[in-house]
Amino acid sequence: MTDHAANPSSSMPDEPSGAIGYAEALAELESILRELEGSDVDVDHLADRVARAAQLIAVCRDRISGARVQIDEVLADLDAVVPPVQTSPGEPT
Repeated sequence: MTDHAANPSSSMPDEPSGAIGYAEALAELESILRELEGSDVDVDHLADRVARAAQLIAVCRDRISGARVQIDEVLADLDAVVPPVQTSPGEPT
């Protein structure tokens, strides 16, 4: 079980990915990275921190993937609404 007393600002490890935003996940991930890079790493909590980092990476990837899908949808909608620009022969497209 993760000891949250070591990092009270961290979210619960079993928290659904929908409950934490990209910026918050990234900030917590950076905090964990600084903690792990430090010379006084608490070995007793090392596995818990690495596991939490893996969860946060998954959240970030999920958020990026979701944003990519939304952007693709917006661009597809724009392509459907806005006709392509006609160019003269020989002009770069």
